[in-house]
Amino acid sequence: MSQALKRVFVYGTLKRGEPNHFWLTKKENGVSQFLAKGKTVTKFPLVIGTRYNIPFLLNKPDVGHHIEGEIYEVDDAMFAKLDELEEYPRYYDREPQAILTEQNETFECWLYLIRKYPESMLSKPLLSSYHNTSEQAYSENYADSRPEDLFLDD
Repeated sequence: MSQALKRVFVYGTLKRGEPNHFWLTKKENGVSQFLAKGKTVTKFPLVIGTRYNIPFLLNKPDVGHHIEGEIYEVDDAMFAKLDELEEYPRYYDREPQAILTEQNETFECWLYLIRKYPESMLSKPLLSSYHNTSEQAYSENYADSRPEDLFLDD
């Protein structure tokens, strides 16, 4: 019996060429298949925060930009691994959102976002797309990151 695949929209370190993309390619994590590039239909604020330089999509619809990312189909095992990485529901939450592909198709996809954050996060530069850079390098110590770090951010 085959299981239904879930669509997930990734906008940060899980994208191709980014530090955590390997989570989507490790066979022992489950099945994932790239579907398309896309962007959120709703605008959101995407910021880099904490001492770990983590990309955070803040739950403030209609503020910021249409966020660029990638759509993947994943099985239940991979979905559970992504929940583990994102520390759902303790750190990130997730919800279905409409994503518009480059081919003008709209898919409903799961999207991870932060619901509890200090208002000061909104004063950071609002991005439309995340890319790991040497100026703001993503820290591999992200596993030490905690939700409280959002409130300690400069």
